[in-house]
Amino acid sequence: MARFRNDVRVRCVLGLAALLAVCVPSGAAQAAPASCQGADVPVTGVVETTMHGTLCVPAGGTADTVAVLVPGATYNHTYWDFPYQPQTYNFRQAMNSSGYATFVVDRLGTGASSRPPSALVTASVQAGAVHQVIQALRGGRIGGTNFRKAILGGHSLGSLISVIEAGTYNDADAVVLTGITHRIIATSVVDIFTSSFYPADQDPAFAGKAYDPGYLTTRPGTRAADFYAPATTDPAVVTTDEATKDVFSTAEAADGLGVADLLPYSRQIQHPVLLTVGDQDRFFCDSQSGNCASAAALKAQEDPYFGSAACLHTYVQPGAGHDLNLATNTAPYQQAVRDWADAFVGAGPEPITPPAKACA
Repeated sequence: MARFRNDVRVRCVLGLAALLAVCVPSGAAQAAPASCQGADVPVTGVVETTMHGTLCVPAGGTADTVAVLVPGATYNHTYWDFPYQPQTYNFRQAMNSSGYATFVVDRLGTGASSRPPSALVTASVQAGAVHQVIQALRGGRIGGTNFRKAILGGHSLGSLISVIEAGTYNDADAVVLTGITHRIIATSVVDIFTSSFYPADQDPAFAGKAYDPGYLTTRPGTRAADFYAPATTDPAVVTTDEATKDVFSTAEAADGLGVADLLPYSRQIQHPVLLTVGDQDRFFCDSQSGNCASAAALKAQEDPYFGSAACLHTYVQPGAGHDLNLATNTAPYQQAVRDWADAFVGAGPEPITPPAKACA
């Protein structure tokens, strides 16, 4: 668990289904510098491609655990490695400062990764590519370090990809799912597809770059209403978000929802899972049902979709929308993830014994 000097004031937030008391500094801490390097990882699937990512190792140059982070639809690596006010919004940096290495990927079709025809870019193909990335990290083929432990983290569509990866290969020691639940608010999902998403080749940011019609992005000016909650939104964050937005394929959205969420494939996961949402997430939280009212309420809803090996824990960030990383009050959520990782995986080489009755 996190330790603090006696002269630092902290405020504690109950989370992780009341198992963990999460303590967050009252002022943002300066993150330790990390050493980062980009890598193009050859991956095979329907077609031979490369998945780009950036490996960042904490100060000191060594780490035993790597967090592989997968962004959601219309995002690339920037979601996890946010450039604006990184001391607040940069999740990658927060993990590095706690001793974890990170490998933040661009999903196929986005960022610096290969761009196959959109019809070939399914969530299952993305999951296979992420699996090959994890194997390369464990085998020392990225950065020269044989990572002993891996945490797989996803956001939104990246979480659905992570469910398929973990349920198929079970090669991560733990899984963090953010911005996703098994309760879908259908009206909100239909609304974003009809009013906000449109072909990327029609957008000024992507016009003339040979995106086929199956790649979609968001219409200019729609991201604030779709991904944020008014009370926890910094306009400068939204401006940066709009400037760095990316694409997704209709194929990966279809089988992401169908396989990962609706089947659900999550029952196949054999390692600890932390599931987190903002209580103002318009796609998964319904104020009438109260499913995001608390960590306990969310856990009660989600437990049937996971096996006992997942030892499911949940965390709900009050006031945050769909993009937990980019809410002004993101710090407690980031700390909750790090405390859970410390409790169930650990950044060092030693085996971790979870807290007593952790999976009760």
